[in-house]
Amino acid sequence: MNISEHRQAIDQLDARIVQLLNDRTRHVLAIGELKRKTGEEIYAPHRERAVFDRVCRHNAGPMTSDQLRAIYREIMSSALALEKTMTIAYLGPEATFTHQAAIKRFGSSLQYAPQKTIADAFTEVSKLRADYAVVPVENSTEGVVTHTLDMFVDSELKIVSQIILRVQQCLMSNSLRAKIKKLYAHPQSLAQCRGWIQHHLPRVEIVETSSNARSAELAAKEKGTAAIGGIIAAEKYGLTVLEQDIQDNATNSTRFLVLGRQCSPPTGDDRTSLMVSVADKAGALYQAIAAFRRFKINMTKIESRPSKRKAWEYFFFIDCTGHFADAKLTKAIKELGKHCNFVKILGSYPNNSENPSGGHREWNETS
Repeated sequence: MNISEHRQAIDQLDARIVQLLNDRTRHVLAIGELKRKTGEEIYAPHRERAVFDRVCRHNAGPMTSDQLRAIYREIMSSALALEKTMTIAYLGPEATFTHQAAIKRFGSSLQYAPQKTIADAFTEVSKLRADYAVVPVENSTEGVVTHTLDMFVDSELKIVSQIILRVQQCLMSNSLRAKIKKLYAHPQSLAQCRGWIQHHLPRVEIVETSSNARSAELAAKEKGTAAIGGIIAAEKYGLTVLEQDIQDNATNSTRFLVLGRQCSPPTGDDRTSLMVSVADKAGALYQAIAAFRRFKINMTKIESRPSKRKAWEYFFFIDCTGHFADAKLTKAIKELGKHCNFVKILGSYPNNSENPSGGHREWNETS
């Protein structure tokens, strides 16, 4: 075939693709109407995962599975936007890694509402001003985001999904690297890139900022300055990326939680997050978590936080495999309750933590 014949074939395929996309969307809208009648949530993380897995199984190339998922992400995002005017709150401002994670999960067709604090993101969903919220919970280099954990003490929101985002830090500026005298950086980004900075920019003045977006904004206004942040921030503020992947740890990733009002049904490969408070006596925690071993449930994380209600009283946040509706986990939670002052289920959600280099992996970090 010559170029003209290839283009004619593409035109015919495009017409067919448009027809099929609209046919697909009509089915999605019909399902959305049935969900509204029964009070179900429009967004279904378990179904989303099943769609991704199915289309990737059909993929024979030359497109990669990651490329196919990105296309279907936008197809589903546009369908969600037609079903309902959906708002996603997130820890802002715009062009931060949290914003990037939210778009990765929900696509570009929905409405996004940046919030000043993690508490504000929780509140927007609790007050029904947003449908979901996206907040960071831990970084593979710097550890947990304690304020996110603390918010679950009084919140009734549920974790409905998680996002694992590979954090690719960049050096961005409108000046030549040799001309840089000042570097703007958020403390987290600074910590993740400290070795690179000491080696490549040992004499620059470092100024800490409130966010990566703020760093980029300041660098865009001032000659001889640079910022650390993601590519999305460079694009928003018109900065040139001088260096990519300057983080000290090549596998640096951040885990984000999607918060909503209802948990997803079981998928067969799920994760459950719990918050517990154990009795103040010797061996109480050991006796409590023994339930996981008894029922052969993998506890992938445990983190303690002060209760802030009573001196030396602690809450423990636990991640484990399985859905709270699974028979084994139901029994384990019941057993756990015998040794705890209270047990709170924070959510069960698909265990679809994506490996930043492709495929899937278990997020297994025990503190």
